[in-house]
Amino acid sequence: MSNALESLRRDINEIDSELLVLLAKRRRVSHGVVEYKIANNKPIRDEQREQALLEKLISYGSSLGLDGYYVNRVFQTIIEDSVLHQQAMLQQNLNPELHTETNRVAYLGGQGSYSQLACHKYFSRRPGKLVELGCSSFNEITNKVETGQADFGLLPIENTCSGSINEVYDLLQHTQVSIVGELTQAVEHCLVASPGVAIEDVTKIYGHPQPFAQCSQFISNLSGVQLAYSDSTSTALKQASADGSGAAIASEDAARKAGLAVLEADLANQSHNHSRFIVVARKAVKVSKQIPTKTTLIMATKQSAGALADALMIFKQHNINLVKLESRPVPGNPWEEVFYVDLEANIDMPEVRNALDALKEVTAYIRILGCYQSETLSAVNVTTE
Repeated sequence: MSNALESLRRDINEIDSELLVLLAKRRRVSHGVVEYKIANNKPIRDEQREQALLEKLISYGSSLGLDGYYVNRVFQTIIEDSVLHQQAMLQQNLNPELHTETNRVAYLGGQGSYSQLACHKYFSRRPGKLVELGCSSFNEITNKVETGQADFGLLPIENTCSGSINEVYDLLQHTQVSIVGELTQAVEHCLVASPGVAIEDVTKIYGHPQPFAQCSQFISNLSGVQLAYSDSTSTALKQASADGSGAAIASEDAARKAGLAVLEADLANQSHNHSRFIVVARKAVKVSKQIPTKTTLIMATKQSAGALADALMIFKQHNINLVKLESRPVPGNPWEEVFYVDLEANIDMPEVRNALDALKEVTAYIRILGCYQSETLSAVNVTTE
């Protein structure tokens, strides 16, 4: 029986290896597709083709006995990977100065932090060796970029559970970096501790303030447990490992690498917990009009009735979609606020330039923080029955 099972497992391993070879071949072919699109000024994404392709694959999969939901989920992931790689190639073609042997990236924490996972995800689609620079604060990240110690910085800016990360927004008011990219990272919080520690043994939980906020409902149901704030998730893991009755909030993967065990999973207040990160650099980048683009700006409105409404109306008049509006106080100026605005727009488009010129007339201050490739892809809708 054992020999028969091992034989079956060898067959599965061989099939998995063949699948990886085919996925790599598919990616190489998609690189040829993007070269054609660049030469012929075609949009990178064709949602009508994606929908037709998925419907065909689901139908064919059904004839092979495969569930439509399963086929759709697998190929949605493959298509997303293809689109994001093609977009990255287009950006590299437009910004040849980004072709370097190394990418020195500063991010919060170290091994096991969510920022590290996001860093690997983003730079896996870009050439050059990744050099990781773990930092203990957001300010240290931007300082390393400003001083040339890092080529890029990675900053978490909002989360679907805990909302905006105000410390990062406040930092952007005073730094001289440009936003050059973004990505969304799934966050799967677990309560982890040293092997042999049971959940009823835990007297202290270590964690960064953000995971605590995102898991507040779970934490509120605990009794007799002290919260200990850490500067990063990677630090929290080290502290929990050294504390015989301590635990930490981290991902399952991070816990495994740190030699810790999962006591309980799915701690977040919402079942779909994602963090959005921005990538910053010393200089702005050009963004192709062939790909989805965001522009982030900061503005201060005049101190008069309806000033904010007047500013926002300009975006409507120029048919520009505003996807985020965040207000933050101005340090040293009581009751004054600045507004962060995310637009689905490319700053090089004429209507955007016209809107920004009009905006200057009704605001006291405006500054472009960055124009960058949007990596938020919405899946096409197909019937999986």
